[in-house]
Amino acid sequence: MARPVVAIVGRPNVGKSTLFNALAGERISIVKDTPGVTRDRIYADISWLNYDFTMIDTGGIEPDSKDIILSQMREQAQIAIDTADVIVFLVDVKQGLQDSDSKVADMLRRSHKPVVLVVNKVDSFERDMADVYEFYNLGIGDPIAISASSRLGFGDMLDVVCSYFPEPTENEEEDDTPRIAVIGKPNVGKSSLINKLCGEERVIVSDIAGTTRDAVDTKVRYNHKDYIFIDTAGLRRKSKIKEDLERYSIVRAVASVEKADVVIIMIDATEGVTEQDAKIAGIAHERGKGIIICVNKWDAIEKNDKTMKEHETKIRQILSFMPYASILFISVKSGQRLGKIYETIDAVIENNSMRIATGVLNEIVSEAVALQQPPTDKGKRLKIYYTTQVAVKPPTFVIFVNEKYLMHFSYVRYLENRIRDAFGFEGTSLKFIIRERKENE
Repeated sequence: MARPVVAIVGRPNVGKSTLFNALAGERISIVKDTPGVTRDRIYADISWLNYDFTMIDTGGIEPDSKDIILSQMREQAQIAIDTADVIVFLVDVKQGLQDSDSKVADMLRRSHKPVVLVVNKVDSFERDMADVYEFYNLGIGDPIAISASSRLGFGDMLDVVCSYFPEPTENEEEDDTPRIAVIGKPNVGKSSLINKLCGEERVIVSDIAGTTRDAVDTKVRYNHKDYIFIDTAGLRRKSKIKEDLERYSIVRAVASVEKADVVIIMIDATEGVTEQDAKIAGIAHERGKGIIICVNKWDAIEKNDKTMKEHETKIRQILSFMPYASILFISVKSGQRLGKIYETIDAVIENNSMRIATGVLNEIVSEAVALQQPPTDKGKRLKIYYTTQVAVKPPTFVIFVNEKYLMHFSYVRYLENRIRDAFGFEGTSLKFIIRERKENE
């Protein structure tokens, strides 16, 4: 089941980034006592008791502001609201109930999403509770008092937030139909690709109703197999500034990647890989999804016999953190190489779900160790006792060693490369967990 998405929204300077950082356990958002510092949503994975969810920090909402930066932040916050399963509406007890709080509350009511009203900066529950009760006037439920800076009241707040998360149904657990998300910057051809893949001699089996994340999932049958495509291209906002649209695509990508088994990352061949592309690709990589990079508009490029290799080299350099990704050069407009996409999806799904027998795996690791001795430190050498695969999606391996500190990142990468040489795993990341085990155990 996909992680629920929780968005923190509110006026500028009520403590959204402080709350976000406290929950994330690190300083991810910039915290400064100046309205408008957090201009982009930033996301992090959060765990509370038995619940895992993705939290989005937003720029502050100023409902009536004509300032261009604040209006951009308002648009970004609206996208976060559209995408979230649950909204944390943060207000400031020290500033009291403001007219703009009421306008934000009206905006949230129109979203028809669960809203948790949280009153921040309550440093003393005895002293400040009378002021907290004032926020009942917003008419969106019981206010929960917290202090983000002192980390007070988090338990009560998170209990309420998690109470809105959907429980997994039997149908969700049993449905093993591959789910493919198409993500990328706006105007790169995502909608066109999905339309092509779902049409032209393909039979659309059914349209699944729009989800809470404002995306339509379409089930398609191709070559006697079912696939579900997650349409993330539904952004239809009247923004005049291209850079704003690029910022919005990050939060769309977070929600869509969570639901997917395979992620198709669309890149514009005429632009090459941009910083925004790298950010979006990083989301899929961090979550261990199968990854296919589709370089669209390949028909618009002047080519010679070296062009494709040169472009692939540049892509590999910029996206060096995911050398395993499959790359296809396509043209949605002309239909060039679109037939290979389903074939590649099938291969990536198979690799992402591949299991290697422990005996065979340890033979490969032993050969690798014989070819390149493990690292040493102060006369002590790393010993690898055995390796076993413990999970799929992504394939996850536990390596038992004598001392964890001796297992250098570069040697893990070396072992990964040897495993890939033996078994392929194209299109999927591999995860390695290092565990200590004493020789007499």
